[in-house]
Amino acid sequence: MGQIASEVERRLANLGFVLPEPAAPLANYVPAVRSGALLLISGQLPLGPDGKLAEDHVGKVGAGVDEAAASHAAALCALNCLAQARAHLGDLDRIGRCLRLGGFINCAEDFTRLAVVMNGASDLMATALGERGTHARSTVGVAQLPLGACVEVEAIFEITP
Repeated sequence: MGQIASEVERRLANLGFVLPEPAAPLANYVPAVRSGALLLISGQLPLGPDGKLAEDHVGKVGAGVDEAAASHAAALCALNCLAQARAHLGDLDRIGRCLRLGGFINCAEDFTRLAVVMNGASDLMATALGERGTHARSTVGVAQLPLGACVEVEAIFEITP
């Protein structure tokens, strides 16, 4: 096993997470855009290390996908946001702060525990980045997501020189 490059990656490894290869865009967009000190990460799906969606991460939360699986899916989305950031920056220790996460939950019409699902992403980001991982957040329920995923997460990071 190779040397882990950053403190952030060491923290993730201690949780049992390894950054995957960043996913290629599914349409006409780029996975990350930097503007000044900001790095905006396009919405990431809960793709596993094999680049695929697990069966329990496809469908609607509250109607086929349980809350625990959806929360784990949100954590994978956050992990994929970090993978995109590393691909763009080369070193996750250059993240000064996670400013915002946006979460989209593919859910049944009567499912209201969106915030609990999104905590999977927020908790992973806070653990990975420590104090720099506390962030503002929006979470919305949606009718559908790409590939039928149950969760999608986007991120905005402040970058240090």
